[in-house]
Amino acid sequence: MNQLALTDYVIFFLYFIGVSSYGYWIYRRNQKTKQDTKDFFLAEGSLTWWAIGASLIASNISAEQFIGMSGDGYRFGVAIAVYEWLAAISLIIVAVWFIPIYLKNRIYTMPQFLSTRYNETVSLIMAVFWLFLYVFVNLTSILFLGALAISSLIGGDSFHIVIICLSVFAVFITLGGMNVIGYTDVIQVLVLIIGGLVTTYLALQQVSLTMGLDGGIVSGLGAMFKDADDHFHMIFEKPTPGAPQADIKRYLTLPGIAMYLGGMWVVNLNYWGCNQYITQRALGADLKTARTGILFAAILKIFMPIIVMLPGIAAYVIHKNGGLQGEMLRNGVVSGDNAYSAVLTFLPTGLKGLSVAALTAAIVASLAGKANSISTIFTLDIYQKYINKSASESRSLWIGRVTILVAVALSIALAWEDALGIGGEGGFTFIQKYTGYISPGIFAVFLLGFFWKRTTGIAAIAGILGGFGFAVLFNNFAPRLFGPETIMYTAFLNSDGVYEIPFLIAMGWAFFLTVAMMILISLAGPKINPKGLAIDASMFRLAPTNMAMVVVIIMLVSMLYIRFW
Repeated sequence: MNQLALTDYVIFFLYFIGVSSYGYWIYRRNQKTKQDTKDFFLAEGSLTWWAIGASLIASNISAEQFIGMSGDGYRFGVAIAVYEWLAAISLIIVAVWFIPIYLKNRIYTMPQFLSTRYNETVSLIMAVFWLFLYVFVNLTSILFLGALAISSLIGGDSFHIVIICLSVFAVFITLGGMNVIGYTDVIQVLVLIIGGLVTTYLALQQVSLTMGLDGGIVSGLGAMFKDADDHFHMIFEKPTPGAPQADIKRYLTLPGIAMYLGGMWVVNLNYWGCNQYITQRALGADLKTARTGILFAAILKIFMPIIVMLPGIAAYVIHKNGGLQGEMLRNGVVSGDNAYSAVLTFLPTGLKGLSVAALTAAIVASLAGKANSISTIFTLDIYQKYINKSASESRSLWIGRVTILVAVALSIALAWEDALGIGGEGGFTFIQKYTGYISPGIFAVFLLGFFWKRTTGIAAIAGILGGFGFAVLFNNFAPRLFGPETIMYTAFLNSDGVYEIPFLIAMGWAFFLTVAMMILISLAGPKINPKGLAIDASMFRLAPTNMAMVVVIIMLVSMLYIRFW
């Protein structure tokens, strides 16, 4: 059933035309000066701190949050906010310690860092890994989840039409380069925050009305705390023998205190500090601008669960008390990934169009940023190095744009009939789980490359491949080889009757074993490594403004954990 009225479509298309026109204006302005590859891929020196921070959030908050995290809010509650709140702390680490190293060594891409610090073999292996991950996991899942949400609002057989429209819009933005992406992201993040807040406000009102209260958001929030107390705790207890499958599912996704000992840090620090898609926003700026932008993003990140998680919990309470019966169904089965779009049905005409625009903003911004990163890595780290070393600027720009089109076409093909089974896994969990197969090796290679000069290229190659191997071992074979209960892990029977280790625990062990292996290999190598990075302690000193931002972030996160522990 179509949930949108004519007014909603008008508001939505005004947004579409406005953002497209602004992006085209920036693109035409750039054409007045000759655009080179660094301008296209990095917007070198032209993004302000607020544009960097907004672009980071706009590119991060996408369908995986609006749809996937709302879905996990429906299933698990506030515990899923760990990805947002620990990300804020991780962004402090990136701003203070990682970004200075990148900027001092004039790093523009992550494979370039690996080439500078290790060798071309390490760089090539990781470039291929990243391309596969970005296309087959990230780009495809964002497109699938976004099309699923919007098509459920439009109604009818619109899923495939929405896939095409989202892809075309994202390509239009992406072809203008990083400068266009960065500044259109400022508009996108404003729209998604305003629209997201409106959705949360009305969802809380509906909770209050459903519970027979006064229709206020305070009473609605209070009703949620009372009616869904189990959804307002950050830490899940380890399931006991005979625990219901729902409790096991929660723990497999968010394994209590154990996930803070390794896996959750690997997820966040790898994503925010070793990820072309994210770091690209700051690599073209000076240190002060980059740092301030990243810390600004960290502050925004703390508040993101209000718009991407609370609607999911609201949907849970409303559905539990008799509302949203048909809206929560997908193929006849209750689906958490329908929670956000179900809540949007409560919005009045006009505001519904704004919220759909906000959702579209998040999806398109993330698709555009991911496509640009794919193009950057392929063009600068594969095409210019191995295919056409003498490629001109115009040729490289042309290859970059063709790469964008090919990547988007592949994601369309994979999302068309959900070839990867994203809907079955749960969107947000799907991305985290499968990214976790390569995150341990990547993060180990970067961390030791940053701070231990003795780390060798051979150790890095072993780390990349070994990290993947350890992840496969723990995620797929360990319970069968070593049993379901060992000193390192506890495996639980999942809904398919197969013993499974929580993937965040598997990720943590894969990381620690990879680091240990790399240290042993490096100790067998030369004591002095000429490729070790020069680190100056002054690089890590913070300006008073940045220090104040760090203190505010830590205090806010601490208060949230004290409240919801």
